[in-house]
Amino acid sequence: MGKGFFKVPVAVNEPIKTYAPGSSEREAVLAEYSKMFNSKVDVPLYINGKYVKTKTTTTMSPPHDHKHVVGTYHLAEKSHVEEAIATALEARKTWSQLPWEHRAGIFLKAAELIAGPYRAKINAATMIAQSKTIHQAEIDSACELIDFLRFNVQYMTEIYNDQPKSTSDAWNRIEYRPLEGFTYAVTPFNFTAIAGNLPSCMALMGNVVIWKPSNHQVYSAKVIMDVFEKAGVPAGVINVVFGDAAMITDTIMASPDFSGLHYTGSTSVFQELWKKIGNNIANYKTYPRIVGETGGKDFIVAHHTADPKQVATAIVRGAFEFQGQKCSAASRAYIAKSIWSKVKDYVVEDLKTVTMGSPEDMSNFVTAVIHEASFDKLANYIDQARKDKNATIIAGGNYDKSKGYFIEPTIIETTDPKYTTMCTELFGPVMTIYVYEDKDFSKNLKLVDETSEYALTGAIMATDRYAIDEATKALQNAAGNFYINDKPTGAVVGQQPFGGARASGTNDKAGSAQNLLRWISPRMIKETFVTPTDYKYPFLG
Repeated sequence: MGKGFFKVPVAVNEPIKTYAPGSSEREAVLAEYSKMFNSKVDVPLYINGKYVKTKTTTTMSPPHDHKHVVGTYHLAEKSHVEEAIATALEARKTWSQLPWEHRAGIFLKAAELIAGPYRAKINAATMIAQSKTIHQAEIDSACELIDFLRFNVQYMTEIYNDQPKSTSDAWNRIEYRPLEGFTYAVTPFNFTAIAGNLPSCMALMGNVVIWKPSNHQVYSAKVIMDVFEKAGVPAGVINVVFGDAAMITDTIMASPDFSGLHYTGSTSVFQELWKKIGNNIANYKTYPRIVGETGGKDFIVAHHTADPKQVATAIVRGAFEFQGQKCSAASRAYIAKSIWSKVKDYVVEDLKTVTMGSPEDMSNFVTAVIHEASFDKLANYIDQARKDKNATIIAGGNYDKSKGYFIEPTIIETTDPKYTTMCTELFGPVMTIYVYEDKDFSKNLKLVDETSEYALTGAIMATDRYAIDEATKALQNAAGNFYINDKPTGAVVGQQPFGGARASGTNDKAGSAQNLLRWISPRMIKETFVTPTDYKYPFLG
């Protein structure tokens, strides 16, 4: 909790395995995938270090094979949530006092377990339950989660080492206390790494946590908890509950000991959670910390000096990796008219080679969207684009949910820069493109800035440095993560801290010390060596 006195290993980014044909890692993950796909897992709640089964369960199925059941998970009742809160508060008594190096050791061990014996399992779970290709699973559930765990330990020690100036008269020091009470982590389906990071980074700083994963990420959440348990996270420090989100949240936020929300998910849900906290604010022992990363309507702007092939690649990768279900996925693009013809040809040709299907077939670039509701929403927008006179589908546009929730990577070209799919977050493999006149570059930047309520990620592609500078300034508030000559996805822990503002969240930058600072409550301690014995100052004479 105080100043660090030990050096920890310097964090380095986990190397990404290629899973090339014939490689040992490819064979290992395929074997694990087959084993897990063809067995039935039972996932209980995890409270006070024990697996708790309840009266009600529901099944889990892969989005790419929705009739196939891979397991069941248990749904919490209110009494289970109350037990989790009580257990967390009891665990806090010892966990909050544990020397920081022991907390660091636990989560560094968790990183090494994922890097080694659990790598194939956590990747396979992510492939099965979240329909990620092996590459997307590897960079998420393995590498990014490992990086979060390692770098957070480094950031923690840097924070603890930041101490005030002392003098010969007094020793000044800051104790970086965990928050008083317990914290609440609400995590999304789309990134296993986020699911692991949100509860663990709070626990690392000495907090105790109630964690509610997405119902569509339970399979890999179970692997994460297996790792945390094996790494030595004590009973009650991280408790996991599944089920009715409203009931779980209401129960947690009714407690006067609730002290913080760490959230990633939809904007509308985050706003409702903020309202609940506000309505209960007089009941809490301390003002709760609120950290959230929500949606995005992420953009690519291509200047007329941009390389058309680079722009096309940024569109295909940025919009369609993981079926466009990344918070950072590109979903609107503004292309200069003079290069549009070439960009269009490259994109259309690339998409002709993109295959879609099960992630077990590693020749597939895209797989299924997460569930039927998402599929139906996307299909409706595609159908409407077919009808609208100001929109043209130039690639993709087909869909099929007979076996899995498959939506073809779809490109819509529109003549209206405020067309619905240029403005609305769809969270799927649908990219809308508006072609602007080269001379209107500056006006187009203003349009980009004003079109969306979100401000998560965006990219400018150009070779003209003046154009790059102009875009960087004009779009200063339009994206929390801004990319020059690259797709707007792929933030790496320790390199590009991630988060956006406006309706995209509180911009507390996951993967940085800034985020960890939100989960501590510093206490300033001044120790005077020679204490005064006379109240009179010299000016009194």
